[in-house]
Amino acid sequence: MADALQDLIAPLLTSEGWELLASLGPYREDDAFRLNESLRKAGHSPALVSAVLTQSRLRTKAEAKFGEFARQMIFTPAGLEQATRLNVAARHAERFASAGIEHVADLGCGLGADSMALASMDIRVTAVEMDETTAACATMNLIPFPHASVVHSDATSVPLEGVGGVWLDPARRTTSTSGTRRIWDPEEFSPPLSFVKSLAESGRAVGVKMGPGIPHDSVPAGCEAQWVSVGGDVTEVTLWFNAVSRPGIRRAALLLGPQGAAEITSAEEFDGGPVAPVGPVEGYLYEPDGAVIRAGLVADVAARLGGHLLDEHIAYICAPELVDTPFARAYKVLEVMPFNVKALKAWVKQNNIGVLDIKKRGTSVTPEELRKQLFAGGKNGGKGSKGKKTATLVLTRIGEDRVAISVEPVQPRV
Repeated sequence: MADALQDLIAPLLTSEGWELLASLGPYREDDAFRLNESLRKAGHSPALVSAVLTQSRLRTKAEAKFGEFARQMIFTPAGLEQATRLNVAARHAERFASAGIEHVADLGCGLGADSMALASMDIRVTAVEMDETTAACATMNLIPFPHASVVHSDATSVPLEGVGGVWLDPARRTTSTSGTRRIWDPEEFSPPLSFVKSLAESGRAVGVKMGPGIPHDSVPAGCEAQWVSVGGDVTEVTLWFNAVSRPGIRRAALLLGPQGAAEITSAEEFDGGPVAPVGPVEGYLYEPDGAVIRAGLVADVAARLGGHLLDEHIAYICAPELVDTPFARAYKVLEVMPFNVKALKAWVKQNNIGVLDIKKRGTSVTPEELRKQLFAGGKNGGKGSKGKKTATLVLTRIGEDRVAISVEPVQPRV
């Protein structure tokens, strides 16, 4: 696998390869075969053409994370998948800049996204990457930044004398001949969480990017844990130690979207904080953002809404009034029904529903299978749905009872 990646990158690290890649426009799948043929007819080797077209496709895909910067970068498929979005990396870098850190070691830099953000703030960066091919990509990506250098080495063995801050993005997948496998135990990460804690104990400013599903009892004491959601997708939790940890904040949920940034924080430990009351389905149903749920801040959002949970174990909030909030998606409650497939099928028919969006929490029902049952003899969203209504159904549990709640999405304010 490493040799295959090297074959895709090495041809680009020549003047011919770099110039050819720069000459291509945005990648289009429909034009790929024709372009492949024309480049070979022009005298370019099959290996170079394959590498250039693969890189062009990755650059186009990378625009979602890196914007226009993607056009000047080099990627590997796995590196792009794991890379930090540039707008999130910028927030990481702001922490170190605000703390006055002048030299940061980016241990496990990958393709160099966080190193780029740090270097753009005139912070000296030592980017460390163990994989040779990925280190070569990072070197190319950091060429525009004179304050950044790349070291091909194991993250745990690099000397840190004179380094005031450390950023880490541990590998959370293992690769074998059968593919990649996600690792869940923080002590199996590379480097492990115990290594991160040892760096923090040295007094350095330390930030580490972790998977958002990390159990609360694995979060070290004395750090700030900030879950980050981008466009509703929970991308990471960052643990901040020492100078880059904000006083009085133990956990936080940061939401980044088209309307800007919004954050909710708490000074309480994960088993502390407010306890939300439990009440009936009424008024408006709110679905908290995933970062809010991961950070254990659902009760805090419920308090802001003047609302209550439907069940103490399920992250659905109801409130009598509509309150504008960036921390939860709002739905107007239309009807509450017991969960019964036969009755729901009749409800679909009676209301002339052709397209049904099904959301669920706290129930094992599979939305795709339920749709097939409710639209037996027809097809959800297919032929025959023209002129029919669109509806949203929320499936959940209240105590021992399973319920289906018909709701209408409330359009967020722009």
